[in-house]
Amino acid sequence: MGKELEDILVGKQHIVILTHMAPDGDAMGSALALYHWIQICQSEGRSVRETVCAPSALRSVSVIVPNAFPAFYSWMPGALLIKIYEKEPDACSALIAAADLFICTDFNDPKRINPAGEKMMANPAPKILIDHHLKGTMDNGQWTKDYSDPSASSACEIVYRLIAAAGQVDLRPLALTEDIATCLYTGLMTDTGNFSYSSSRPEVFEMAAALLRAGIDKDAIHHAVFDQYSTDRVRLTGYALYRKMRIYPEHHLALITLSADELDQYHYQQGDCEGLVNIPLQIADVCYSVLMREERPKPGTPKPRIRISFRSQGEHPVNIWANEVFHGGGHMNASGGEIFGSLAQAVQLFEKTYKTYIKQ
Repeated sequence: MGKELEDILVGKQHIVILTHMAPDGDAMGSALALYHWIQICQSEGRSVRETVCAPSALRSVSVIVPNAFPAFYSWMPGALLIKIYEKEPDACSALIAAADLFICTDFNDPKRINPAGEKMMANPAPKILIDHHLKGTMDNGQWTKDYSDPSASSACEIVYRLIAAAGQVDLRPLALTEDIATCLYTGLMTDTGNFSYSSSRPEVFEMAAALLRAGIDKDAIHHAVFDQYSTDRVRLTGYALYRKMRIYPEHHLALITLSADELDQYHYQQGDCEGLVNIPLQIADVCYSVLMREERPKPGTPKPRIRISFRSQGEHPVNIWANEVFHGGGHMNASGGEIFGSLAQAVQLFEKTYKTYIKQ
């Protein structure tokens, strides 16, 4: 697996790493870990096969995200080098047009990075997929190499495997740098809810142990992500739980809805709702939790977008519901989706379908 990845890198001069809209910890971690690994191959010759990643072989490596990432990820190594398509569309478009290799992490449908996705698909350059979600709408034949594994805890876990395998081609491990390990641990920690779901396999904890041995400060990482909330965010959380949470006790289900006006009242910033959907699962007998968040229409999109997060516990899947009803998908216990329309329409669709997709 590692040798295949290095073979694809041979001779590439303009590599673009892309991840999904509203990037979370796994998106940020997987993209930035790859960025640092390729930079090491290029600048220090620490690749196991120097002819593949020699300094003359690689000219530029860029990470592009469709829109802004939450401020509580800005501390991550390399985060300030990320280009945001919404803020720099011309510069990002030029990088995508010039790319001779794309690496896509934590998503499998180009629609999740539009309009960057449309520009990427117009470029015939090879495209590597690194993902852990159920398959999207893109034909697998359009990926040059597909490193998908829905059983993986995170995209960061797959990146870790690739980096480890690349280092073992000549029977010597490639040491993880602290920057790479920090990025990978951030994604692993956030995409497993601090190891509360999607983390039952021993390999997940073996990976965490390897990252600890690489020198990360796991407590500092946790503090940087989870202990830097604004006053408005904490008050929004209280409002959502007290005023906007509805319980369906006969189906062990909780629903929280937040309109754009309500978010404005608490000066909503990107990422302020991250983790909110997990809180109702702390209630006894609640096995499913759904959060609906309204985004105002953008120019050219007459209807608002309703972002939907799904969480569940144990053997209670939500990914099929997210995929078949809300055009999304994800893990069995952690998924996402969206629809264009009013919040009332989203709730109506939720109430029409939940009995079909949840186990009592």
